[in-house]
Amino acid sequence: MSGSVAVKRPGNTPLMQQYYRIKEQHPGTLLLFRMGDFYETFDEDAIEASRLLEIALTRRSNGSAKDVPLAGFPHHALQTYLPRLIRAGKRVAVCEQLEEPPARGKLVKRGVVEIVTPGVSLHDELLSPKQARYLAAVHWQKERAGLAYVDASTGEFLVSEVGATELADVLESIQPAEILIDKAHRDRIAMAGAITTYLEDWVFTFDYGYETLRSHFQTHSLRGFGVEDLKAGIIAAGAALHYLSETQKGSLAHIRRLGRAAASDAMTLDPQTRRNLELVASLQAGHTDGTLVEIMDRTLTPMGGRLLRRWLTRPLCDAARINRRLEAVEVLSLNRPLRESARTLLKKVGDLERLASRICTGRATPREMVALGTSLAQVPELQALLQGGQCRLLASLAADLRPCPRIVERISQALVEDPPANWKDGGIFRDGYNEELDDLRLMARSGKEYLVGLQTTESERTGIPSLKVGFNKVFGYYLEITNAHKDKVPDRYIRKQTLVNAERYITPELKEYEEKILGAEESLARLEGELFASLRQFVAEATAEIQDTARLLSALDCLANFAEVADRSGYCRPVVDDSLLIRIKDGRHPVVEQSLPTGEDFIPNSVDLDPASGQIYIITGPNMAGKSVVLRQVGLIVLLAQAGSFVPASSARIGVVDRIFTRVGASDSLAKGESTFLVEMNETANILNNATARSLVLLDEVGRGTSTFDGMSIAWALVEHLHNEASVAARTLFATHYHELNELAKGLRRVRNFRIQVREQEGRILFLRRLIPGGADHSYGIEVARMAGLPQCIIDRARQILFQLEGQHRGVDVAAEEAEAEDLQLSLFPKDNPYAAVVDRLRNLNPEQLTPIEALVALAEIKRLADSAD
Repeated sequence: MSGSVAVKRPGNTPLMQQYYRIKEQHPGTLLLFRMGDFYETFDEDAIEASRLLEIALTRRSNGSAKDVPLAGFPHHALQTYLPRLIRAGKRVAVCEQLEEPPARGKLVKRGVVEIVTPGVSLHDELLSPKQARYLAAVHWQKERAGLAYVDASTGEFLVSEVGATELADVLESIQPAEILIDKAHRDRIAMAGAITTYLEDWVFTFDYGYETLRSHFQTHSLRGFGVEDLKAGIIAAGAALHYLSETQKGSLAHIRRLGRAAASDAMTLDPQTRRNLELVASLQAGHTDGTLVEIMDRTLTPMGGRLLRRWLTRPLCDAARINRRLEAVEVLSLNRPLRESARTLLKKVGDLERLASRICTGRATPREMVALGTSLAQVPELQALLQGGQCRLLASLAADLRPCPRIVERISQALVEDPPANWKDGGIFRDGYNEELDDLRLMARSGKEYLVGLQTTESERTGIPSLKVGFNKVFGYYLEITNAHKDKVPDRYIRKQTLVNAERYITPELKEYEEKILGAEESLARLEGELFASLRQFVAEATAEIQDTARLLSALDCLANFAEVADRSGYCRPVVDDSLLIRIKDGRHPVVEQSLPTGEDFIPNSVDLDPASGQIYIITGPNMAGKSVVLRQVGLIVLLAQAGSFVPASSARIGVVDRIFTRVGASDSLAKGESTFLVEMNETANILNNATARSLVLLDEVGRGTSTFDGMSIAWALVEHLHNEASVAARTLFATHYHELNELAKGLRRVRNFRIQVREQEGRILFLRRLIPGGADHSYGIEVARMAGLPQCIIDRARQILFQLEGQHRGVDVAAEEAEAEDLQLSLFPKDNPYAAVVDRLRNLNPEQLTPIEALVALAEIKRLADSAD
């Protein structure tokens, strides 16, 4: 049912006409319509809300028109039900009553006060303390894409331009909850985990975008933000601000600057690399358990936690900036008293970014105001701690912090130490803060004290011991007397209400004091509201300083966090420079080493990737031996170093990496019609088309999704290409089961063979987890299958087949494979000796370990094999 049709339909009640009118003004939203103590939904919205929220679906009378479906919930449950609607991908318009209910029969004035969307929310229940919630906007101009992203909960607002082909990777690094695009590009963006919202094309025009931004920031131009040259970016930023204004109804005072996101300053990680290295989400469950951020996050403030995620997912590419961070981490690591003192103070700091935003938008509660004052009160002591020239970065942080003493003093003078959550509950201001407020409190207090005395006086005067003074919203204050004493009621009492067991009365004197008390309380509530609004406005004027301080404190929190983790886990400071070397001695996987069973030590491994002599490592060894762990730990150590963290190793030298590429594991995309092998080849092509000599490439089992010789040929050619093409001669670790690739080291001078060491013992293998020079000549797949619990008969048969295959093709020259491909038709069955199966079964027997019954069973099996061969 469309709003316009419903409004014109004859017979709608005035209330439903009002509903349809508001609904028509907010298409594409689910409208929560406030009616007294409930939020109600109607028509299709009611049907959808009842399904998503699992609430009852009923019907409401609509005058002479047809009854309408109805579903609702109590207004105090908004913070319970609203997140469920948003997580379901809905845009929700919250419609409130804008006035006290007027005289009976008149319609309450209503209006939408905010629209909550997946990317735009200031509700704590929808926000993760340590995760940003970005709204992104994208505008294409030929081969470039303008990108803007904003976190409405903190005021962070950034703009950039990237190549159209790079856009997906950049968006993946930002992880927006909602993406805005114009309707002309409806099919251009698709990103897992993000809702796409389409705006009218006119919103994505330069003139509109420029004027929207200039008007909001109240500047003559955008030159002061350094973004004038980003034409497509300005269009995207204007669209994002337009959408925010529409949803938040103009409450955007906390968005005070537009920053330029410099893509060249940070490493871009493509989706598969973020996934394979398990930076913020686990491969198994998609949660944070077993991820890098879980291991590395010991931050003490929500804003520090959010910044840490940005540092870990967008490591720096500037060696000078990286070393400034490392210098600060080293000072905090070595000076434990300094670090512990700083972290003790940081524990008392709340989420200044989001607190400032809530104050600016008029949402802050008295408790949040107190939290802001307490947080800012820690700044002077932190400044004193960090001054003294320990290092440039810490000294710079100390110098730039803004303590905001006027804010701290005003909040401290105004608000009680532990105020109620809602200012409407009263009692939030200290005595002595405002003279008029004190007078009203005294008046209200003395009036109530009089009523307490009145109850005693009247009880004694009338001889009615059970007489009591009560109050309700309908009659105000009254005297209640039980029926047992009804005959003692004085004539001056005026009966007001009859109950089953009592009567209620009023007196002129009681009504006089009621007027004084209620007048004082009403005036008190009004004045407290005005004073709190004034206090919020006073604090809001310092939003820029508070946001600057929040940014600096979050950086300090991250640096102290890195130092804390390094001290606890035995990390070392890496040497980071502009060379092309990656030398890691005794490196460890930061996540795996923390998850080992008690008493089990992680086996460290070393790598020395040198483009002049050891550019490519071919790493062979059986499944479960630890090849993938070695690959991932090298990637994580490089990433941590460039984020400014110490690393899990005894020493490390990292030549700055521009990008980390990974090709790990098997997956498909059936919805797109892509097989496992096609996905594997797509990822490999991405690496070859975007890697440079400064990249780090981690390849695990390339080519296994097709036939043995096809896969081996692709892997062989891939290594040759990475070795021979200077433009993509990236530092590479290539883990493979194709031990035939060890032959490449003979002809390619920068290829080195390594294997994960194993030891064979009594027909079984022990994994030693050690990376050593040289190539493996076995994959030990059958032994791993045995460890997994495959039936022994399958294991025995597999060994027979493997023995025959190796016998038939022992000595095959892989380099000559293409010439001999037609002759290499493998047979899984014995050709010459019909009793080969009998011989193999006898060869695999160990008579010394057989029990008599097992020996009889084995003999029967051998007899069966011999009979079948006759």
